[in-house]
Amino acid sequence: MAVSMPQTVPTLDVLARRFREVRDRTEWLCAPLSAEDQTAQSMPDASPAKWHRAHTTWFFETFLLRPLHAAYQPLDERYAYLFNSYYNAVGPQYFRPHRGLVTRPGAQAVGQYRAHVDAAMLDLLEGRAPLRGDVPAATIELGLNHEEQHQELILTDLKHLLAHNPTWPVYRERARRPSVTPPALAWREFSEGVYEIGHGGRGFAFDNEAPRHKVFVQPFALANRPVTVGEYLEFIGDGGYRRPELWLSDGWRLVQERDWQGPLYWLQDGGARRAFTLSGSLALDPAEPVCHVSYFEADAYARWAGARLPTEAEWEVAASDQPVAGNFMESGNFHPAPGDGAARLFGDVWVWTQSAYLPYPGFRPPDGAIGEYNAKFMSGQMVLRGGSCATPRGHIRATYRNFFPPDARWQFSGIRLARDGS
Repeated sequence: MAVSMPQTVPTLDVLARRFREVRDRTEWLCAPLSAEDQTAQSMPDASPAKWHRAHTTWFFETFLLRPLHAAYQPLDERYAYLFNSYYNAVGPQYFRPHRGLVTRPGAQAVGQYRAHVDAAMLDLLEGRAPLRGDVPAATIELGLNHEEQHQELILTDLKHLLAHNPTWPVYRERARRPSVTPPALAWREFSEGVYEIGHGGRGFAFDNEAPRHKVFVQPFALANRPVTVGEYLEFIGDGGYRRPELWLSDGWRLVQERDWQGPLYWLQDGGARRAFTLSGSLALDPAEPVCHVSYFEADAYARWAGARLPTEAEWEVAASDQPVAGNFMESGNFHPAPGDGAARLFGDVWVWTQSAYLPYPGFRPPDGAIGEYNAKFMSGQMVLRGGSCATPRGHIRATYRNFFPPDARWQFSGIRLARDGS
């Protein structure tokens, strides 16, 4: 995940209010979880919910309280090592694949750590703390956006963990929705031209969204909605996972090695297909956007459909004049919703683009440890756009660049088709 500095920042009183909101949301997400739920780790790429709670706390302690709060006393000095992630400039880190082996501190102790840091942070934000310098509002805003990223990871990592339980446990019940007919697939046409993409305006942005720059885009068309479960079932029924001509070489190798036969979390229950969700095992809804597919699966589907994946520049050009509206974390569903006919580009599922995750022209990471987190991941990853049902609503924007390895499937990742224009 990227971290960087905002171009403009709110006042400290606004940040204090937002600090409470963001920190409370993390605890709301973890409230249904037992201590055991919060400790287990299902794979090296995922982290326990308890670790996410502690790491986001470590961020505020490390980059704000320790350097600025003259009276601050850490609750436990060992946490500086346990809950560092990738910040080599700050110090060593505990081995990521073994985070689930750290049973102590437990979930309750992590809650005490959060309360300790929260109290000191509010003293800092509300003018009660003795300071060693000016309060860097930009770093506070960064920490809040960093925590929002981890809120999404709490949900994606938890889903991967619970899916290993054959009782298909329910994280949170969700309201049953009537079946709908998705809108017919249609295309929005865009003419060729020189466009500007990237963040260049007011408000927060991560460093990988900048600088704003010009790109030449050939004429293209973008689908009005994501690919649905029903459409993906047609791909499977037509032998999509058995036809090497549809797949990139690395993708076809993974299909064979990992025995992929459908998206992650799809289950075979007798003759019927079901899907594991954060509300337990549910029947597939053909109208929902398909999700939990890798870049390779998205690319193969696009070839089968006679289309392609969009570039990230094409997606941003299409999204630049669209409202940030859709199905986000705040809905409480934590699952893609059937389309209602609205041509939304945000929410439900992150969509894979065909663009490698690389720096924009003129990109320079910030100095120091803060700038370390992002640029070193600009290799071997693909860009996703648009946010998902697990993304906080206020966290997403048209310039936001998410990125994952092309074989990743545990994120809420889906498909939106593009094609060349005329």
